[in-house]
Amino acid sequence: MLAVPGALPSDRESYGLEVKWDGIRAVVHLGDGGPRVTGRHGVDYTRRYPEISGFGVKNAVLDGEIVALDARGRPSFVRLQHRMHLSDPDPLALRLYPVAYMPFDLLHLDGIPLLDLPYRDRRALLDELDVGAPPYFPGDSDLLAATSEQGLEGVIAKRLDSPYRPGTRAPWWIKVKNVATTEVVIGGWKPGKGRREGGIGSLVMGMFTEAGLTYVGHVGTGFTDVLLDDLYRMLRPMEIPRSPFANQVPWRNRWVRPDLVGEVAYTMWTDDRRLRHPVWRGLRADKLPSEVTL
Repeated sequence: MLAVPGALPSDRESYGLEVKWDGIRAVVHLGDGGPRVTGRHGVDYTRRYPEISGFGVKNAVLDGEIVALDARGRPSFVRLQHRMHLSDPDPLALRLYPVAYMPFDLLHLDGIPLLDLPYRDRRALLDELDVGAPPYFPGDSDLLAATSEQGLEGVIAKRLDSPYRPGTRAPWWIKVKNVATTEVVIGGWKPGKGRREGGIGSLVMGMFTEAGLTYVGHVGTGFTDVLLDDLYRMLRPMEIPRSPFANQVPWRNRWVRPDLVGEVAYTMWTDDRRLRHPVWRGLRADKLPSEVTL
């Protein structure tokens, strides 16, 4: 079940508020063979995140978020980037970039589906399991302001009486962000100059419309040298001779198959549908390019 973007609802007493964790969505299946971790599209993440274990529950299905915490205990999407593409991480990666699982919903328990139960009842059962679920707060609390002060992404407002509908982006769940972010499809890169000579200077971003992949800007800030090197190694084998964009793209760029999704923060949309002041946040391995629409 997915959330829609928006503002805090006016009838806030009908909602519960959760911290919006800046990570990767994952469902954890708990059974006799140990936990099995899957992503939004059914990809098996179990070997990728061996830290997700030891729940002490034998027959349940949890929904939640995989996060990597910084030194202050805040989720860091930059740190998570170092783990997202490691299918079998070595001990050094596990030590330098450990992850944690933040369960926020309970979908099955002891073989019984809970999808039709109200959110408040699913959360009550989840809290009884003692699997490390972060708390949720009354809808009229100041959680949004608190997340802003702590540098967190925002909150999710969930109707207390709402069922769980897998695969649905429902208005019962509202994501309220302190910073505007969006997913983009990578369609190429502009070669770098100066310190970035011989590598990536900026990425060419697009979103899908009825016309096809549509250019929405370049992003050249928010990268570390290590991330740029990793992106260069990923994108070089994906090069194609012609632009994948349906509209004209300025400057001379190198083109790639539009197979990778990233996330950027930005200040606003311009009148000609360009992202203003975009800042790179990282790749989104849990998103499909076809889901990124303008």
